[in-house]
Amino acid sequence: MGLTGTEYKYPSQLSGGMRQRLALARALAVEPKIILMDEPFAAVDALTREKLQDDLLRIWDETKVIIVMVTHDTAEAVYLSDEVVIFSPGPGSIRNRIPVDVKRPRARSDPELIDIQERIFAMFQYDLNQESEYSI
Repeated sequence: MGLTGTEYKYPSQLSGGMRQRLALARALAVEPKIILMDEPFAAVDALTREKLQDDLLRIWDETKVIIVMVTHDTAEAVYLSDEVVIFSPGPGSIRNRIPVDVKRPRARSDPELIDIQERIFAMFQYDLNQESEYSI
């Protein structure tokens, strides 16, 4: 988990990235069938975020545990997921489900991933434009 050398530290003494690794280790310790994550990397810097994403993919590859993650970061969602579920701006209903059929390991710069990100962004833009038409 990348926590070697921190065995005797209190959680308050750990960096944000180490705290996220610790939270994931705790979740995995009980050998769950599914892990739910809500914006797990939101409080860390960009480089740590990418490292944690790669760590999560490695752990997923080793354990095959199902991971459901909520994120507002489109690039993160597409890079990590096999499927991205888009919710409507109003009450939480599913607007669309987008499969991410890009072989692993993936590169963040893969044109297929960028194309999926752009499709999702276009949906968000459409929703924003529709919402502004009705709020006048």
